[in-house]
Amino acid sequence: MATIQRTTRSARRGPRLSRRAFLAGTAGLTFALAYGARGFTLVSAARARATARPVGVWVRVAPDDTVTIVTPAAEMGQGSMTGVPVILAEELDADWSKVVLEMAPAEPEVYGYYTRGGGRSMGIYGSRAVMYYYDQMRLAGAQVRKVLVQAAAAKWGVDTAALATEPGVVVHAASGRRLTYGQIAAFTEMPAVLPAVSKADLKPRDRFRLIGKAVPRHDVPPKVDGSAQFSMDVRLPGMVYASTVHAPVQQARPRRWNEAAVKALPDVIAVVGLDLGVAVVADSLHRALAARDALNVEWETGVTAEGFDSEPALERTYAAIAGDPKEPGKPVAGKGDVEAAFAAAAKVYRATFRSDYGYHAQMEPLNAVARFTAPDRLEVWEGTQAPGTSRRLIAARLGLAPEQVVHHQMYMGGAFGRRTNADYTIEAALVAQAVGRPVKMIWTREEDLAFGMFRPQALQCVEAALDADGNVAGWRHCVVGDGGRMIYSGIRLDQYYRIPNQRVELRGTSHGIRLKAWRAVAHPFNVYAIEALVDEMAAGQGMDPLEFRRRHLGLNAKARRVFDAVEALSDWSAPRPAGRALGLSVSERSGTLAAGVVEVSLDRASGRIRVHKVWLAVDAGTVVQPEMARRNVESGVIYGLSSVLKERVTMRNGTVQQSNFNDYPILRLSEAPEEIHVEFVERSTRPTGIGEIGNPFIAAAVANGFYALTGKRLYHMPFTPARVREVLKA
Repeated sequence: MATIQRTTRSARRGPRLSRRAFLAGTAGLTFALAYGARGFTLVSAARARATARPVGVWVRVAPDDTVTIVTPAAEMGQGSMTGVPVILAEELDADWSKVVLEMAPAEPEVYGYYTRGGGRSMGIYGSRAVMYYYDQMRLAGAQVRKVLVQAAAAKWGVDTAALATEPGVVVHAASGRRLTYGQIAAFTEMPAVLPAVSKADLKPRDRFRLIGKAVPRHDVPPKVDGSAQFSMDVRLPGMVYASTVHAPVQQARPRRWNEAAVKALPDVIAVVGLDLGVAVVADSLHRALAARDALNVEWETGVTAEGFDSEPALERTYAAIAGDPKEPGKPVAGKGDVEAAFAAAAKVYRATFRSDYGYHAQMEPLNAVARFTAPDRLEVWEGTQAPGTSRRLIAARLGLAPEQVVHHQMYMGGAFGRRTNADYTIEAALVAQAVGRPVKMIWTREEDLAFGMFRPQALQCVEAALDADGNVAGWRHCVVGDGGRMIYSGIRLDQYYRIPNQRVELRGTSHGIRLKAWRAVAHPFNVYAIEALVDEMAAGQGMDPLEFRRRHLGLNAKARRVFDAVEALSDWSAPRPAGRALGLSVSERSGTLAAGVVEVSLDRASGRIRVHKVWLAVDAGTVVQPEMARRNVESGVIYGLSSVLKERVTMRNGTVQQSNFNDYPILRLSEAPEEIHVEFVERSTRPTGIGEIGNPFIAAAVANGFYALTGKRLYHMPFTPARVREVLKA
């Protein structure tokens, strides 16, 4: 029986009073933020709730003209909790300076958007919150506005057609009479069923006051002054602290551990065995972390991940799978006659691209709070991207019905796909059940990395067939790795290029490593493979990369628009300073299309690539909040650039080799581009998902810029200095 001892590296900290803790401790009331032209004011949320009149499920109007809008969009720093209710406020013609936001309860059947399958979800994935809720919020706002206008018409004895609205006010122009929304709410019996509206009742674009304009985000001031509540900030009477140790080899279960010795430590309350780990519980966090360090756990053997070494697997095993014609593959997309296109090809280009595991690297450690108010009543506080799903998963694991779980949605300090899974919250609930006290569960950074859920590593084998005229007539793309859609999404050539014959194939291999969708999922490494090969074809044909795309890849109208825009934005043909070059790539995600250019330089001695400037032209349909959207795109650029130049997770014997940011480096401020230019190619279509579009293009653009500088190709992401030096030597 093998025994594996896990040594955890936890910072041991004594208690300290933080600025946030001081503010939380001295706050006697719950406050909400309302914004006006002069900034923000504090409005008592309790008072607003007590006096407000509900108008449907999304809106409450108080006599003091405060309008509370329920926001269903999880807030992880991207601004969705403001962006989604802005849409409703636009159609309601609300005065944004008097709007208060309230997070929706975890009830998808009431507050969810409609999915393609006909169900409803509150999950915020793929940066699609505004995209998914756009029509629904506009119609909801129009319904509430209609109720208020009808009430004013009845009060004045006039036809509704004679009335109009201004922000927060119903106006009868003929008589000069005005009623604020608060005044109407004070005398009106709100209907149980809101009146029907259609798209014909919605505002034309030229009357928008909020959509397409910059409005203040509701989450920024409380985050600045420390009053914003994350689950890490929650304190309950009698609350204790827990932290979990999981197996060094992923997915192994605990067999036995030194419980008596750990429980004998000062202030340790309990040691709780879990499905995939052991949690220690103490009356303070620093005691819990000390107890973690003292745990000796014997783990089961024979799990799938045991013996798995990621680097040789990616280098040799994946390549063997890709090159074996007998290896079964699963077609995931295709059209035309691919074999005929390659048989008739005047020239064929082939390349193999690799990418490593990636960690989500959210700044806030994973944490949650749970307490049982009765044996069959659970209350949880967590930041999650999918409140309804989380509530359902927690309930199922604890043997409860969803209605027996009260879910409090909190702010999130980053998510990037990781916070769509409730594993750490389930652990908090199981420990709370075991010890009979409220529990705050906190995973250390080391634990989050060791027991991470990663962007999968992958190998892409890509082939392109050119006909006698130099047009790309055929495309074959095989992806090797684990994770299903997590490794083959993003190969969507028809979104921008017209290639008549295509085949995309998945060749799966499983290692027992925990995987999770990562910002833009598989688009970053698949767009990298696609666009790096396109650049290679352009060079092989002796053509400018942009001109090659125009002449031989059949750009559709949307693609032509973004490539034209980025050509002008970057001044593509202008000479660059010595030692610098440009790289180009398309970017696609969540219905949004973009084209991007980077300006790069290279320190040949160290192998360090530097990206100095970035230009990105984005077609995302209607952009509801341009400044918010711009910052999301910039964030995606930085996040993607960090993964392209630095970030990689490796496994040895199924064990993660990195432990914290000392050996999983992320991009530093001093390494960020000096300039990022984002231009929205405005259209009148519905919004598309925008928050991840800055990520998919960056790898190919950097690799293509590197080729322009050196004449050499980069085929393995990330482009670490060691890899760059090897390529330069080759």
